[in-house]
Amino acid sequence: MMKRIRRDDEVVVTAGKDKGKRGKVLKILDGNNALVSGIQIVKKHQKPNPNLGITGGIIEKESPINTSNLALFDEKASKGSRVKFELSKDGSKSRVFKSSKNKAES
Repeated sequence: MMKRIRRDDEVVVTAGKDKGKRGKVLKILDGNNALVSGIQIVKKHQKPNPNLGITGGIIEKESPINTSNLALFDEKASKGSRVKFELSKDGSKSRVFKSSKNKAES
């Protein structure tokens, strides 16, 4: 099954506290969640673990965000856009931006 948003895609946040920010998808998690660089930053209190060389303190890390709150970034139109799938003559699927009809680079 082909997904609308994949790893290494440039996305724009459409809803939430980071609305309007851009980032790169680091990882697609189970279900409809994704980790995006610089988006949905939370503070986590971490205990020190000398055996693993981890220092304690408050660290900032990315938290998962639902993919329904993300839109693929269209570089030619320089904005976030929804994506549809088109079948080519040879039977392969490709992602196409709905607003500008440009193909999304895979």
